[in-house]
Amino acid sequence: MHAAPPAPVSFWQALGFWLKLGFISFGGPAGQIAIMHAELVERRRWISERRFLHALNYCMVLPGPEAQQLATYIGWLMHRSWGGIVAGSLFVLPSLFILTGLSWLYVAHGRLAVVAGLFYGLKPAVTALVVHAAHRIGTRALRNGWLWGIAAAAFVAIFAFDLPFPLIVLGAGGIGAIGGRLWPGVFATGGQGGGTLAGYGPALIDDDAPTPPHALFSWAGLARVLGMGLALWGAAMALLAARFGWDGALTQMAWFFTKAALLTFGGAYAVLPYVYQGAVEQHQWLSGTQMIDGLALGETTPGPLIMVVAFVGFVGGWTKQVFGPDALFAAGAAASVLVSFFTFLPSFVFILAGGPFIETTHGKLKFTAPLTAITAAVVGVILNLALFFAFHVLWPAGFSGRFDAVSALISLAAGVALFRFRLGVVPLLGACALAGMLLTQIAPTLLG
Repeated sequence: MHAAPPAPVSFWQALGFWLKLGFISFGGPAGQIAIMHAELVERRRWISERRFLHALNYCMVLPGPEAQQLATYIGWLMHRSWGGIVAGSLFVLPSLFILTGLSWLYVAHGRLAVVAGLFYGLKPAVTALVVHAAHRIGTRALRNGWLWGIAAAAFVAIFAFDLPFPLIVLGAGGIGAIGGRLWPGVFATGGQGGGTLAGYGPALIDDDAPTPPHALFSWAGLARVLGMGLALWGAAMALLAARFGWDGALTQMAWFFTKAALLTFGGAYAVLPYVYQGAVEQHQWLSGTQMIDGLALGETTPGPLIMVVAFVGFVGGWTKQVFGPDALFAAGAAASVLVSFFTFLPSFVFILAGGPFIETTHGKLKFTAPLTAITAAVVGVILNLALFFAFHVLWPAGFSGRFDAVSALISLAAGVALFRFRLGVVPLLGACALAGMLLTQIAPTLLG
């Protein structure tokens, strides 16, 4: 056990980590949160587990990508607003550049067999990562039978009854609010020094560490952040409308993805039907088949899964030729950046505006009990996501089609590597991608 907290971390040292995280944040929100927990709580001890989970609970109830918001929150807590902006931006930028390049390959050069082979190996690995993340978070968040019961109820609600995620979150929060008053011991987060009790040692931002001065709540600070966020959004919308008109493709993308960003309760999968309906059926920026292919790209690149909007934007800008027929790549890249800006701007505002209030609720049961219950419910939802991935990987044509035994073996091997040998995310994904490429070269029929 460590006797002293780690040395203070400079802004530039943190920047290096956030950049690295942007390139290794595979596995969807569950996998990304697990990576941050392993790096920031266990290995580097920048933040205690209890304060990590407190921040995570807040991000879980916001619309938008919770893993990106969690990175923004921790970056802000450590190094003020610029720390949060850098952490959140670097979580997204590598994915944006990679997806823009892959989108160009997709629309300009078709689907390459070698790329399809890489994806064939990556998808089972992603499935194993999500299962592993559910286990990691569950073993820490589900501390008693009541919390296990909330997780099981959430799983049944979404798996068997297809209840919307916001309703599950509200239900869990209500149970926590009532239960925290009637049975406080069930929802209490325990005593001080949770990082030490968990065996990681004291952290830079420990359970009993005072709130930094910049993280103290003030109405003036709240008004300043909200004002700057609205000004940025309004200026960008006004420039697009003036240049392309309200009905222009880029202006409509900006407006549509602003609305999508405010509806993404429950993560990317909760909003995908809305994006599909608007991008494919209403605006016809891309076809249904292209949307599915874009989702596959989003699942197998680092960053939040909602980054599939960058693919939608690229294909839409290319298809609509927003800069003319001779500037298709520029049109696609500009649209990709544009939709990413409007998708993630609200997330930064939510964290920088709401973070100071959330810090005032640290350790107060009437605030933390609902969030503890929500975390338990999210474990059940993550398990449902793992089953969703497993179904589409193991039965790519549905239950009426063939069972993909090779994908099952890759997923099983990835699970053993994670649970038994604690293999890192990057070497795991690299090995599975290589295996997928080699297997599909030997037996092309694996790709269907």
